Amino acid sequence: MQIIAETVFDTLPGLIHQNALAQPGHAALVAGQQTLSYAALDAMMDRIAGALQRDGIQPGQAIAICANSSIEYACVFLGALRAGVVVAPLAPSATADSLARMIDDASAKLVFTDAANAALLAPAGVASASTPAALAAPRIRLDASAGAPALDDWLGAGTLKAKPVELLPAWPFNIIYSSGTTGEPKGIVQSHGMRWSHIRRGDAYGYGVDTVTLLSTPLYSNTTLVVFVPTLAFGGTVVMMPKFEAGAYLALAQQMRVTHTMLVPVQYQRLMARPDFDRYDLSSYHIKFSTSAPFNAAIKADVLKRWPGGLVEFYGMTEGGGSCILEAHLNPTKLHTVGRPAEGHDIRLIDDNEREIARSSDVLPADINGGKSAMGEIVGHSPGMMTGYHGQPDKTRAAEWFDASGKRFIRTGDVGQFDADGFLTLFDRKKDMVISGGFNIYPSDLEAVLRQHPAVLEAAVVGMPSAQWGETPVAFVVARTGLAPDVQEILQWCNAQLGKTQRLSSIRLLDELPRSAIGKVLKRELRDQYAAKV
Repeated sequence: MQIIAETVFDTLPGLIHQNALAQPGHAALVAGQQTLSYAALDAMMDRIAGALQRDGIQPGQAIAICANSSIEYACVFLGALRAGVVVAPLAPSATADSLARMIDDASAKLVFTDAANAALLAPAGVASASTPAALAAPRIRLDASAGAPALDDWLGAGTLKAKPVELLPAWPFNIIYSSGTTGEPKGIVQSHGMRWSHIRRGDAYGYGVDTVTLLSTPLYSNTTLVVFVPTLAFGGTVVMMPKFEAGAYLALAQQMRVTHTMLVPVQYQRLMARPDFDRYDLSSYHIKFSTSAPFNAAIKADVLKRWPGGLVEFYGMTEGGGSCILEAHLNPTKLHTVGRPAEGHDIRLIDDNEREIARSSDVLPADINGGKSAMGEIVGHSPGMMTGYHGQPDKTRAAEWFDASGKRFIRTGDVGQFDADGFLTLFDRKKDMVISGGFNIYPSDLEAVLRQHPAVLEAAVVGMPSAQWGETPVAFVVARTGLAPDVQEILQWCNAQLGKTQRLSSIRLLDELPRSAIGKVLKRELRDQYAAKV
């Protein structure tokens, strides 16, 4: 750990090689009944890097992976990095058309898939208006199923020794696509230098050879990579679940004596709601992480009370720019916030005219506005910033803001406010704000009130067109298990708690809220559902 903390720059493939020399038999990857040691991982990465070089794939060129998490997936990802090849991990939840456009955008030279997801991809070699010619890229099956060459067949017999490649901080590490359902995919290019910044902070969170990290979120998600990368860099063990299920997660955590994990808020909610949660021995946990979606303060408090180890919430974007960190176990009175800016991260607020809003701690006495800054859009600068959106300079420029000195920031699209202690409170996505009758309505305020109703488990509020008001807030709620609430009663109860300009126009009851694979509520789908029924 000390070597990593003091090194100016190193790479994940290089650190894995060092771990293989220092502890060759130590488990690096575990998935089901499979275990891969550091020596075996290092050798497999060399074979994959060598095969890519054999096929003429050059540093800076890309491969794509569209598959469920597995040891083979991880090996291909890491082996490509060793060859200086960029990895575009794609979400199987995306539409076939979106996947085609992502592969085309990345100019992927090879596409790795598995039996569960091969059908999502258009047949190789077929090009049309919606299926670009880039989809003619050869396919490799990670799971040796029929329909394409298996990974072992592609690697070939014997040992392929990769030619050394010096990876530089500015070189691209991966391209993560931010849009996988509808709309034009945006490829977020993240560098080796950005990933190095994640490794550097790992020392503060106790990563080491004894680390056992349990991951139930997919490898195509930056959420997962934030802990996957430092665990392997520090010589720990990554345990992968192909799919999250609360009971299976708890059983595996107890069995493997897990020390670290990354979970999204809805996963914490489901785990803490289990009546048998307290029966599991989770005393091995050192720290738990969360990111990707708003994290309810009451659930954070429950985690702190009943789950051993610290709780750390990261706020930031895949695009980078800036992060806030809430060490919840050290700041129990700040659970409604996402913490303070991380070390070396510059987080600011701007108004609708893109002018910077002063922080309360800078210019305002504590008795003005309660010691809080005005609300504004959050922008951030940090050592870990995306290079840009791949091949889309206009969208890159739209995501940037520059201060008076010319310093580059990334716009988050989130609305927030600093308190007098420098902690940041989130309100909503700027695009999700409802403007009704000229008044700004923050859906998160209404969702917080709805969750106080004894029959409501989850709630999401969206703005819908209104002839009278321009927009009007509509709520979607999920009832607590075993309850069949009267939505009109909930509507009346909620509106009685709200100001006149905030009141909901209607409530729809759902079995579950539509979510992405990393737990974000898909509000666009809710709007589409409501519009279709109306």
